[in-house]
Amino acid sequence: MSGANDDPEGTARAPWIPGPRRSADDHADLSAPVPPSGDESGAPGEPAGGLAAPEPDSEPEPESAPDPVLELPHRVLKSLLGAWALSACSAAETHAVEEHLTECAPCAEEALRLRDAVGLLHAERDLDLDPLLRSRVLENCLGRRPARIPVPAWATPYDAETARLDALLRDIGEAEWHAPVRLKWFEGERRVHRKTTVAGVIGHLLAMDGLVAASLGLDDPVGKGVGELSPTERTEAYWSASRRPPTRTVREPWREQGHTLIRTVSFAGRGVADLTVTYGDFAMPLRDALLERAFECWVHAGDIADAVDYPYEPPSGAHLHGMIDLAARQLPAALAGRRRAGLAAPPRELVAAGSPGRSLHLEIEGAGGGHWFIALDSPAALGSRDHAVAQVAMDGVEFCQLVAGHIPPEDAAAGQDGDREAIRDVLFAAASLSRM
Repeated sequence: MSGANDDPEGTARAPWIPGPRRSADDHADLSAPVPPSGDESGAPGEPAGGLAAPEPDSEPEPESAPDPVLELPHRVLKSLLGAWALSACSAAETHAVEEHLTECAPCAEEALRLRDAVGLLHAERDLDLDPLLRSRVLENCLGRRPARIPVPAWATPYDAETARLDALLRDIGEAEWHAPVRLKWFEGERRVHRKTTVAGVIGHLLAMDGLVAASLGLDDPVGKGVGELSPTERTEAYWSASRRPPTRTVREPWREQGHTLIRTVSFAGRGVADLTVTYGDFAMPLRDALLERAFECWVHAGDIADAVDYPYEPPSGAHLHGMIDLAARQLPAALAGRRRAGLAAPPRELVAAGSPGRSLHLEIEGAGGGHWFIALDSPAALGSRDHAVAQVAMDGVEFCQLVAGHIPPEDAAAGQDGDREAIRDVLFAAASLSRM
């Protein structure tokens, strides 16, 4: 029987595979040809270390011609393909494998696949994980085998943001837990701040998540009988009870509390989403409370990342949209509260029952964006496109930074049109949603 190369017109050739580059760690002269095994000088006219390129009209060598390569069985040559692709074979083994690839189509195809795979090993990529990687992996896994007790969709932003922050905390060193962090928020007409540390921020999140835990009948890390405290008072109470500056040991109870919250709402059933969570002087349903906790977790993770010089990305578009929607729904009530305090202009129209009154068109651009119509004259009214007297256009992350009290209202809007007084009142109402 003739070999694969004996009849070029009648039999298909196995694909020719170029030899791998020699490693840079090889201190030999890379410009010198590599002689075949067993013959240091090489055959005249034959490329060293590679396959002999036959002349177009040359006669095929007789089968009895001696082969200047190692005589290795097929199974051994096949086992060497991985090492060959990585340039880890000896010169003799390389020559033997390449000679074999001209005669064995299955091994030649496998060699091509291995060479492509080796190329992928050297791709440059960022060491920081894609923030959506965890969600995509979970979605793929749950698509193949759904969870018996799935996490409710309204709880997934909190689950994702606590997991992202925990990944950041795993990467920082012992000393960075004591790095200074400045918590910023907005009160009345001015920005305020509070100095703490990375560990202090996690203690703050632990204390505030305790509000949700208490509403579910779980242990509150701040203690009993503190439900009427404001967020600032609640955090100060937790820090004071610790009797020493928080350290990295606060991470474990914070993370365990987050896991417990997710497990509890997952097992509790549908009705738990409407359970009331009290924040001192206001309240919201549990579904909104967990979304608010996800928002604060992201904002303070950014504070920590800035303190330790760590890159940190915004939430996914879907989660960011939910956070923006929650803030937009709170704006009419926040605006009414500022009016009662004499910090905003009075309503210009008396809104009858069922009448929308004036509206402001809030256009959020970028990931998580959309259109919202904010009622200006009554917290109980629904905004309407037909009654819009002003428009504000902002980037989604910038809007969230305004709501978090991280940028002043005067510098927040990229585009404004219409009633200037209404625009100012809404921007300041958005900043008033922030707190410690």
